[in-house]
Amino acid sequence: MTDALTTETPDAEKLASLKQLTLVTYILYALSVFTGLTAIVAIIINYVKREDAAGTVYESHFTWQIRTFWWSLLWAVIGWVLVWVLVGIPILIAAGIWAIYRLVKGFIYWNDGKPMDVK
Repeated sequence: MTDALTTETPDAEKLASLKQLTLVTYILYALSVFTGLTAIVAIIINYVKREDAAGTVYESHFTWQIRTFWWSLLWAVIGWVLVWVLVGIPILIAAGIWAIYRLVKGFIYWNDGKPMDVK
């Protein structure tokens, strides 16, 4: 009976730790709107802890966050390059709204304990 308890506890602890870490990364991405640097910290965490999240509900959240980061970065660069011809401003606004949508949706799914649909 002791073995059953010890084998279940690490899984529960691992899930609780991953849940907290996933929240931290969502917060870091949200703070990046003001600082920018926190997104770099969050993407590093995502890549370093991605293997630990494999096979859990949080694996999809890590994938969601990683894709959000890279696509946001791409559209931000395109927007900044095109800002000189005035096309970049709408691109930057759209990219910002899209990133906020992704963060809010991810947080809601995290709060409900649901995986992200990242097919």
